[in-house]
Amino acid sequence: MGKLSDMFNQARRAQSSGGIGFVGKNKPLTKPRAAALVVELPAIDAGSAESAIKSGADGLLFTWNGKDAASLEALKEAIDAAQTSGENVVCGLHITGGWEKLERENFEHFKESGVNYIVLPLHAPARLLALQIKDLELVVSVPMHEGDMYPIFIRNLTAFDNIAAVRLDFSLAGDVSTMSIEDILRYRAVREAVRFSSLLNVQGNLSEADAYALMTLDVQAVILTASDSDAATKKQIKALRELLEKVHQEEKETMPGLSGKA
Repeated sequence: MGKLSDMFNQARRAQSSGGIGFVGKNKPLTKPRAAALVVELPAIDAGSAESAIKSGADGLLFTWNGKDAASLEALKEAIDAAQTSGENVVCGLHITGGWEKLERENFEHFKESGVNYIVLPLHAPARLLALQIKDLELVVSVPMHEGDMYPIFIRNLTAFDNIAAVRLDFSLAGDVSTMSIEDILRYRAVREAVRFSSLLNVQGNLSEADAYALMTLDVQAVILTASDSDAATKKQIKALRELLEKVHQEEKETMPGLSGKA
């Protein structure tokens, strides 16, 4: 079981506040949540990474354009800073370009820097799916497209055994809670087609009603894009984490059979 699966499973379990030594005794109790919380940081910055984990994020997702070597050099420093605030932090790297220069050596370097998973868009070269690096998982972004044939088309991703999860890049915005059952079914058709564990992009101002609507998509983690302001990001992380805790608790009380679902 990889790091992503560990993060998904741990999010749904309460973590004991007990531990060894002074630090362990003062570790706060972690409540179970409906999904893990990942914060996407547009810039690779150690301070922002550490702040996000201290605020309650389970994992981080950095973005790299495939060209800026300077920002990539700061990756290990940012991941090390995050891990000082959470030993079980799971870190990913969303690569948006520079495909022609990416080789196995690059992926090995990412792993050595502390990256646990790589996120690739559908237009990335297929050859990258064949670069199987131990302890480095692959995640594919799945956008939402209209058309009855799209779920059948996207289902072909299941042919690749080395994909660990999918990122549902559905760009859900506005009042999600007003979505009808028919609307949700269109998204659910795509989600069911890919079958892998999934991470879903969400807005920072998610309401309780929005959260219940999104949970019908059966996701294992939500991805929150960090704000320009660190203070705003901290506030959004705290609010979203508490919301995920509440949704899980109410789900457990009303549907006990789902409480252990990964």
